[in-house]
Amino acid sequence: MRKLDLQELKDIMMGCAILGTGGGGSLAEGLSAVERAWNAGKEFKMLDFDEIEDELYYANPYYCGCMVPEEEEVEEEIFDGTDIALSLEALEKYMETNFHGVVSIEYGAGNTGEVMAIAAKTGKYIVDADAAGRAVPELQFSTYYVTGQPITPLAIGTIYGDVAIIPTVKDDSRAEALARFMAVATKGAVGMTDHPIQGKNLKKSVIPGALSYAQKVGQARRQAEEAGKNPIDAILEAANGKLLFTGRATAETNWENKDGFTFGNIYLEGIKENENQNARVWYKNENMMMWVDDELRLTCPDLICVVDRVTGTPITNPNCKEGMELCVLGFHCHDLWKTEKALEILNPRFFGFDHDCVFLED
Repeated sequence: MRKLDLQELKDIMMGCAILGTGGGGSLAEGLSAVERAWNAGKEFKMLDFDEIEDELYYANPYYCGCMVPEEEEVEEEIFDGTDIALSLEALEKYMETNFHGVVSIEYGAGNTGEVMAIAAKTGKYIVDADAAGRAVPELQFSTYYVTGQPITPLAIGTIYGDVAIIPTVKDDSRAEALARFMAVATKGAVGMTDHPIQGKNLKKSVIPGALSYAQKVGQARRQAEEAGKNPIDAILEAANGKLLFTGRATAETNWENKDGFTFGNIYLEGIKENENQNARVWYKNENMMMWVDDELRLTCPDLICVVDRVTGTPITNPNCKEGMELCVLGFHCHDLWKTEKALEILNPRFFGFDHDCVFLED
């Protein structure tokens, strides 16, 4: 176990935002949640994977919903984590247990920041792990599903104080539908706590060391910028990634919120080494497909990440604006996403594209 200082927390969230494939919540909101807890004197204790207690329970608190541009976000005090805390407390009460620690459900500064803040405020451990290794748009896209761990019982909390306990569901996609309906009725988001799991099963169901890995990426970007070096090169080296495209966002870039999701396209005209080329990134909450000159270049489950060309700071969907100079980076997904069961759900055809997966190594 190690206690995290504020700079380490910031590096973790930056790394999660970079690797979050455009989703996972706002970096500003995640930082705000963590800083409020830090300034209140709370401790952030991260549990190493081998310190997970076999017989104790762990759970995943997070936000479920869609994203809006930062200038259109509702007042910060509305979504201040109290709805997530409400769901966590309700699930503990229902199960008559106290969770030993909490786990990040996906990369993304917003959700990861809220998880860390909830852990600090309730005195729980943050497990150095993640259940996706990227951000994902739907509840069934988790390593829990891939490894056969149940999502229920789960709890949902809202900004209005509503609480729902769902003891069982037909499957994870049904849990997704139920939670999404509540999010649509609640200004776009609800707090959730799900996948309560004993430590002995948790060890077999999530990606170990995921937060330390994100910290390494965030730290590499920060240190490169401080030293006057190229942050993009530092990110790619730290995460074994590849620069896919450098371009300027065009007026065609668009987005819409529909059925509790944010759909959109980022259109880029090439600059630098990609002059006279064009690229498109399509997202459903998160970046899922990328084309260069109409040729499919990379797809989910690999990571398609968009960052500022100069600073390497991540651009979350749908905050990409015309004229921004951006780099599209590609990273390898975790090996769990390349298993047969994983590829049954997280693939281009799930999103309506008649294409096989294109991986970074291809």
